[in-house]
Amino acid sequence: MDTTFWDEADRLLIRYGAGFTPRVIERASGAHVFDRQGTPILDFTSGQMSAILGHAHPDIVATVSSAVASLDHLYSGMLSAPVLELADRLTSTLPPVLSKMLLLTTGAEANEAAIKMAKLFTGRYEIVSFDRSWHGMTQGAASATFSAGRRGYGPPTPGNLALPAPNAYRSPFRSSDGSYDWEAELAYGFALVDRQSAGSLAACLVEPVLSSGGIIDLPPGYLRRLKEMCEERGMLLVLDEAQTGLGRTGTMYAFDRDGVTPDILTLSKTLGAGLPVAAVVTSAGIEQVCHDRGFLFYTTHVSDPLAAAVALTVLEVIERDELVERAARLGGQLADRLLALRDRYEVVGDVRGRGLLQGVELVKDKKSKSAADALGAAVTSACLERGLHMNIVQLPGMGGIFRIAPPLTITEDELHTGVDILESALRAVLDTATEFGEP
Repeated sequence: MDTTFWDEADRLLIRYGAGFTPRVIERASGAHVFDRQGTPILDFTSGQMSAILGHAHPDIVATVSSAVASLDHLYSGMLSAPVLELADRLTSTLPPVLSKMLLLTTGAEANEAAIKMAKLFTGRYEIVSFDRSWHGMTQGAASATFSAGRRGYGPPTPGNLALPAPNAYRSPFRSSDGSYDWEAELAYGFALVDRQSAGSLAACLVEPVLSSGGIIDLPPGYLRRLKEMCEERGMLLVLDEAQTGLGRTGTMYAFDRDGVTPDILTLSKTLGAGLPVAAVVTSAGIEQVCHDRGFLFYTTHVSDPLAAAVALTVLEVIERDELVERAARLGGQLADRLLALRDRYEVVGDVRGRGLLQGVELVKDKKSKSAADALGAAVTSACLERGLHMNIVQLPGMGGIFRIAPPLTITEDELHTGVDILESALRAVLDTATEFGEP
């Protein structure tokens, strides 16, 4: 079925990553996408972890229709009211020090701008990020991305250094009672950074929950200590909340849980609810210094009114419909269901994450914690056959980690149906394929 379509795809398209999901998608609505045969597929990834209001949300549809018909794109040296309205609305949701906004289109672009600002402000050039990081595919962002895509393209931007990602499930740093010792790991990581540094540490760029790295949630207290260590070295703390921002984790921003304010915040994916919108937010002091030193980030779609109008609508819907609280409530239900799977199945090694951004790591068995890439792929396929789209991390040795990020608007019934399908698929694969072991 659809053989001609896929033949044409092979003939016409540049392949840019893992293979496509073997369904041709015709439309999407709410928490579902629909293939050419009209089959509904529950979307547990919110598109590319972005459509937090679900697909074709009526408020977004109305905003886009109106903006396209009246004011969508301008010369980059022109300014429109929606941009100022967004800056005012967005910064009002943040700590007062974060008062200046730059409106862009993609997460990589926002991180690129944040990196340039950090370098310009500090007069230094070294950027520290996690060894499982993913911050984008443009040069500066890709150089700070350690999880994939580093080989074969020549030298990355000089000065990028790695910290060990705080993976509580797999880290070798343990206290005498066997518990995870993140403080020792962080201290060790920065000791290595200090030894490798050329004396030009500018910023630490991290996600509060590493998504592409396997849903690695920073332990409580970690972010505060990280900020202190950055301040000790004169570095800026840049938080990439592309996937965690705007309620996804059960707080408006993931850093809210820790009471830590970054020097620079980048937002994207969730800010556009599936459309290309991104922003950089920082303090007036940092903005002033960067401006005085000639900060330049003049792009085709900087300060586009359509992007501003969409982001404004997203913020309005989140507040009006109390979606932050909803994500926390549904996230609790999701965690309970996933933890029950962990208790029930030998191959479910770990459950982690926050709110409606959670991960399930499949293993060959709990004792060995051996990676289960093949099992993850088989369960993904079985889920799709049953009407659920799941995403596994595509990194080598991490293909058994599911990323679960449904829209914040998903109904309770849809959420539980998705987990039911996941369990059904897991059970079916285990029952029919002995190489994956028995629960």
